[in-house]
Amino acid sequence: MSELVNGLLATLAYGVIGTALMALGFLLVDLATPGKLRELIWVQGNRNASILLASGLLGVGAIITTAIITSDSDMAVGLMSTVVFGLAGLALMSVAFVLLDLATPGKLGEILASPEPHPAVWVSASVHIAVGAIIAASIT
Repeated sequence: MSELVNGLLATLAYGVIGTALMALGFLLVDLATPGKLRELIWVQGNRNASILLASGLLGVGAIITTAIITSDSDMAVGLMSTVVFGLAGLALMSVAFVLLDLATPGKLGEILASPEPHPAVWVSASVHIAVGAIIAASIT
């Protein structure tokens, strides 16, 4: 019975950390795009903003999942590594977004908040997912 309780506690702890990291990811994408992300996606139905947010959440999810799978039997160390790698992934995704913005014409955040579908969103989404995959693969 204690294994069940320990497993449940670990699940809840990892779930809280994962949810908090994804919420932070939401806030970072919200900062990168003009306007309110909730308004853009849920009220205006902006596909560009939806794809950008979804890719960021997928990247963070890959990092968190890998950190959990590779964590030791020591729950405290596993939780800490999930936080550290999750934050590193969010930071690197943000840096990659800024670098992509510098390398492209116009302001990437404004382009991605545009109501018209734009191919730049697929490039940005690919960067998010690739950075998430790179961080996930580097976790040992």
